Amino acid sequence: MLSVVYRGKGDFALLDKPLPQLQDEKDAIVRVTLSSICQSDIHIKHGSVPRAVPGTTVGHEFVGVVEEVGPGVKKLKPGMRVAANVETFCGECFFCKRGFVNNCTDKNGGWALGCRIDGGQAPFVRVPFADNGLTPIPEGISDEKALFTGDILATGYWAAGLGEIQPADTVAVIGAGPIGLAAAMTAQAYGAHAILLDLVQERLDFAASLGIEHTVNSSVEDPEEAIRRITGGDMAQQVMECSGANSAIRASLDYVSHAGRITLTGWPKKETSLPTDLITRKEIDIRGARTSAGEFEEALELIRTRKVDMTKLLTKTVTLEEAPETIRDIERD
Repeated sequence: MLSVVYRGKGDFALLDKPLPQLQDEKDAIVRVTLSSICQSDIHIKHGSVPRAVPGTTVGHEFVGVVEEVGPGVKKLKPGMRVAANVETFCGECFFCKRGFVNNCTDKNGGWALGCRIDGGQAPFVRVPFADNGLTPIPEGISDEKALFTGDILATGYWAAGLGEIQPADTVAVIGAGPIGLAAAMTAQAYGAHAILLDLVQERLDFAASLGIEHTVNSSVEDPEEAIRRITGGDMAQQVMECSGANSAIRASLDYVSHAGRITLTGWPKKETSLPTDLITRKEIDIRGARTSAGEFEEALELIRTRKVDMTKLLTKTVTLEEAPETIRDIERD
């Protein structure tokens, strides 16, 4: 079967691979119907993911139909439509039992699909720990609506949950990329007032078309003054940093209120230093949220109840054969 394969830094290719087989009683084989090209695939291409294994089929965000399950799989049956979870996790280690499945200690735990083992940019894929790694898609939710459940939307949901958002809170989201959009939409689903900050007006216009309550162009208006204007004088109870830029991480400390919360979401570009005196003086709670952590059913419920619609983020559809060239185009952008 043709698969999009990472061959080494800067090199993706369409190669022929054998059909996947069950390797463990908790595995499932899924026939892929839709798969995304995620920014994390671009991170792999640039060599920014040291754990990525050359020769691996990429793709960790996909939907499909269960074709076969191992005898240890209890929740899934052949024929069920499912959304893949970016994190595979055993559910039994110290971290899994405490809800921090990103830190699963199993060899196939964490971000394995499309990074260390073959992922979903292929016609078929083997999913370890299938009961945890796949979420059934309810009737009435299309593949297109469910596609971003297992990574982008669940990551935004996880970040919002870590921030303990309360109704009527003001949440400032830095970065109007897919994660930032999902985080802002999720914050509003919690009943909060979302303020989305970015440097590019086109991205902010798109965010406004999705129903984001407030948008601020940080290249035109001072973000602190904008937040105070919107809130009536206060800063944000929570800041979700979704750009990964060091300058934005530092700015989060200025945008958050005293006793507020900051969630660093996604993939920061590199290490940075923060003023600990400001953190302690303002009593700021800072948490990290690399990616989703098991909130897949909740994310699907947001879609089912129409509180969040991710289909507008589908800006381009390509065939599997076109995927390597598309990845190159994304890199040039």
